[in-house]
Amino acid sequence: MKRIKLLISALIIPLMAAAEGQRIDAGKAVLEPIQKRDSILIADQVRYSFELQNIEEGTPLALPEITTDKDIPLQFIGGWQLDSVRVSGKKEVPARYNIKASITLTAFMGGTYALPPLPVLVAGDTLLFHPTEPLIVTELPVDMENYEPADIKPQVKVPYTAGEVLLYFVLPPLVLAALVLLVLWLIKRHRRKKEEEQKLEPAHIRALRKLDKYRGEKFWAPEQQKGFYSGVTDTLREYISARYGVGAMEMTTAEIFEGLKGADVPPDLYLEMKSLFERADFVKFAKFTASAEENAQVLPGAVRFVTTTYQSELEEESKKKEEEA
Repeated sequence: MKRIKLLISALIIPLMAAAEGQRIDAGKAVLEPIQKRDSILIADQVRYSFELQNIEEGTPLALPEITTDKDIPLQFIGGWQLDSVRVSGKKEVPARYNIKASITLTAFMGGTYALPPLPVLVAGDTLLFHPTEPLIVTELPVDMENYEPADIKPQVKVPYTAGEVLLYFVLPPLVLAALVLLVLWLIKRHRRKKEEEQKLEPAHIRALRKLDKYRGEKFWAPEQQKGFYSGVTDTLREYISARYGVGAMEMTTAEIFEGLKGADVPPDLYLEMKSLFERADFVKFAKFTASAEENAQVLPGAVRFVTTTYQSELEEESKKKEEEA
């Protein structure tokens, strides 16, 4: 205790001796624990502080440099911390402030410690702030007779609550399922809308757009011919059903062309399309491989059939309007 007190005093005295003015007992220093407890335990920290009242702006101040030996229980931590609050009016010049200065200290051994006064030079005078009470540090009591060393406790396994199960195991799959259903619904809705738009198109426009997908010699390869002929003839079946009212989608080739007899299909085009459908049946059902020359005639013939019959439809409508007029 005496060693601590003398060491701190030795650091304070040079500051007081350097002052030209007098030493003044300026009030009480405050000892405030940082941890809000009824008592201070070993290694707890406290603030040792004082406050200057109504100091005019520009007044010279000097604080002591306080340190302690690392081998003694009482230790000061860090430097001074200052906090100022203006107490004069906004228009008053020079301004006046209340200044609070504090320094942190701790102890690593239980006991009662007498603290030195805190000096500060203010305008040439040394103001001394005296502690109101000693620093009392208590130790945790240990019952050595009944003390048993304890091993490190394992992690506590806390069971999942109903809310956690719902949040982590039930809710994510439900959200994922909802998102999947939403995406599927949007895709289906888009396809339905597209199909409805296509149905509103004239039959010949829809047929020509589908036939355009089969342009290119890549569809003539033997392994591609079945899909090529099926796609072209299915498109023509849809067009025939829409144009002539013949149920071509469910009919055989013979039935389709029996239904087209007497329709406004030029004889040469009728025979060409019948030959195309018969060749398609051989390719699809008899594993027949058409020649490149035959394949080259498929798409132009199908397009010519659609455009020619549509042109005939326009001419019929024009004649009807003239007769009605």
